[in-house]
Amino acid sequence: MTGILVSGTALAPGFDVPACWDWVILPGVEKSTAGYQPRNLSVPMQDLISLRAGLLESVLGSFRPDLVVVDRHATGIHRELEAALRRARAAGPVRTVLGLREVLDEPKAAIAEWEKVGGAPLVKDLFDAIWVYGDPSVHDPVACGEIPLTVGKLIHYTGYLAAGRPPGSGKLRVQRPYFMTTVGGGADGHALAAMAAATDLPPGVGHLIVAGPQMPAEQLNDLRLHATAGTRIVDTLDDMVLHLRGAQAIVSMGGYNTVCEIMSTDVPALIVPRIHARFEQRIRAASLASAGYLEYREITTLTPRYLSGWLVRRLGSRVDRRQARLDGLVRVPQLAAELLQPLLHPDASSAASSSREGAAHVAI
Repeated sequence: MTGILVSGTALAPGFDVPACWDWVILPGVEKSTAGYQPRNLSVPMQDLISLRAGLLESVLGSFRPDLVVVDRHATGIHRELEAALRRARAAGPVRTVLGLREVLDEPKAAIAEWEKVGGAPLVKDLFDAIWVYGDPSVHDPVACGEIPLTVGKLIHYTGYLAAGRPPGSGKLRVQRPYFMTTVGGGADGHALAAMAAATDLPPGVGHLIVAGPQMPAEQLNDLRLHATAGTRIVDTLDDMVLHLRGAQAIVSMGGYNTVCEIMSTDVPALIVPRIHARFEQRIRAASLASAGYLEYREITTLTPRYLSGWLVRRLGSRVDRRQARLDGLVRVPQLAAELLQPLLHPDASSAASSSREGAAHVAI
C-alpha cells in the first residue's frame, strides 16, 4: 500500500508516516470571528478556495487512489473538495469514505453544517461509507441528532482510535511521581494551563504541563514565570502517551486526540472542555464522565485550590476503561481492506477491476 496525506497545516510533516507514504500540504485556512480566512497567504478567501480546489483535483487525478478517506468536512471547508471527489468517482473504480469524530456539535449546529455541504443526499452520492471513530454505547451521534438518520446505513462505528498508539522512546522528561496537564495545541489553552501552573503540589510530587505548540510565546513565558515549585512547563512533547501513562493523574482539555490518548491509559483524568465556538468537547467530556471513564468540570467552576485537592485525592488510584471500544486503530484497516477487496482482487466474472497493478493507492 502507498498513500498521500493531504493537510492544510504546515506542522503536519513533523509527524511520522509509514514507509511509502508522503505529504501534500495545501495553503492553510484558519477560523476568525467572521469565519474562515487564509492563514498565511495575502489573497481573497475565494482565491484561496479556488487554489485549494485545483490542487485537490490535481492530487486525486494524478495519483488515482483506490481509496479516499475524507476527515470531517465532507466536501472541504468551502466545498473545494467536491469537484475532485466527483471526478475521481467518475473515473473509478474508487471507494470514498467520510471519517467523523464521535462527537460533532450540539444537534442544531451539526445539522446546519450538514446542510451547508449539501446534506444527506450529497453525502450518500459521494461516499460509500462513513466511519465514526467512537463507541456508540458512550455517545451515539445518530441517536443524539448530530448525524442524519438517512445516512445510517453507511455508518460503521470503529471504536476510539486509542489502543495501540506507540508509547515513544521510553525516556521520561520528568521524575516520578508527577501529575500532568495538557491543553492540546495550546491556542486557547492558556486559562487552564495558568490555573494548573498555580496549583500547589504535595511534597515530592512534580507537575508536567504541556502548553502546546500553538500557545503564544508571551503566554508560555507567563506560565513559566508564575509556576509553583515542582512544576515544569514544556511547549511540546514527543512521547505524549508514555508520559500520560506514567502520570499519577491528568488534567486536560477535551480534544479528540488527547482524550483517545488518555483512554488508552488507566490514569485518572479530569477533562476541562472548551466551552466556546462549538460544544464538541463539552459533549465528549460529559458522555465519557457519564460512562465512568473520566471526570468532567467546566473551567468557570475550577480554581487552583480545587485542582490541588483533586490531584491529591487521585494519588495512587487507577481507572478501568477496558469496557469501552478502544480498538479503532485495528478496526479501521480492517474496514479499509473490506472496501478495497473487490477492487484489487475481483473474481474473474467481476466487472470491477483495477487498471493498475501493484500497491493500493490511498489518499487521506
